[in-house]
Amino acid sequence: MKIVSYNLNGIRARLPRLIEYLDEQKPAAVCLQELKCQDDAFPIEDIRAAGYEAVWHGQKGFNGVAILTPKAPATLRRMGLPGDPDDTHSRYIEAEVGDLVIASIYLPNGNPVGTEKFAYKLAWMDRLRAHALELLAEEKPVVLAGDWNVIPTDDPDDVYSARAMATDALAQPESRAALRRIVNLGFTDALRARYPKGALYTFWDYTAGAWQRDAGFRIDHFLLSPQAADRLADAGVDKEYRGREKASDHAPTWIDLTD
Repeated sequence: MKIVSYNLNGIRARLPRLIEYLDEQKPAAVCLQELKCQDDAFPIEDIRAAGYEAVWHGQKGFNGVAILTPKAPATLRRMGLPGDPDDTHSRYIEAEVGDLVIASIYLPNGNPVGTEKFAYKLAWMDRLRAHALELLAEEKPVVLAGDWNVIPTDDPDDVYSARAMATDALAQPESRAALRRIVNLGFTDALRARYPKGALYTFWDYTAGAWQRDAGFRIDHFLLSPQAADRLADAGVDKEYRGREKASDHAPTWIDLTD
C-alpha cells in the first residue's frame, strides 16, 4: 500500500494538483500538511468526488493537517499533540488505517533561531518524542509522516548547500539532535533505509530559481516503528509533481508497505 506525505502549501490554492495526484497515483493513504484553512473551509466534497474521504484538523490561514483514505474515512484517534493543552497550532492528527497507526505531522519551522519560535519548535519536538514513545509501547505498526522541518545532515544527499542553510532553524544542531532522539527510540527513517545514498530532496523554494537549479533539501520524512519497518517494500519522492504548474514547493514523498 502506498502511503504519501504531501505538504500542499495551501489546499485551496493546490486543490487541482491534489486531485490530479489522487487520480494518477491512487494512494492508499495521504497525509497532508499546511492546509491553511479552517475546518469548515476544508474542500471535503471535492475530495469525495475524487473517491477519497478525510479526517482533518484545520486552522485559518496557517498550519493544518489531514489524512485522506479511499472510500471510507480513517478512524480518528487524536487531533493535536498531547503535552500542552494551551497549544492552538493545528500540527498533528493521528488515525487508524487498517491495522496501521498513521500520523500526519507539520512540525514548527522555528525561524528565526534564538527567538521564541525556535524554542517552541524544540519544545514541540520533545512533546512528539514523548508521544512517540507511547505509540511504540502499543507494539503496532506506526507511521509518523509529514513535513518535519529538519534537514537531518549537512551531507549533499540531504541538502544542496550546507553553507546556505547554516543559520536556518531547519539545520541547527539542536533541531537535528531532537530528531535523532525520536529516531533512536526505535524508528526507521524509511527513505534512507531504502536509499542509503543519493539526493532525496523533497522541498525546493520558490525563490532564486531553486527548482531549476535543483537547490533542494530533505525535510519530509517517514519514521516507522519496527512493526511497520518490517513491511517496508519501497520509498521515494514523486519529484516531477514539483515541476507542474502552480505546484507546492514540496514534492509528494511516499512509502510502500506490504499488506
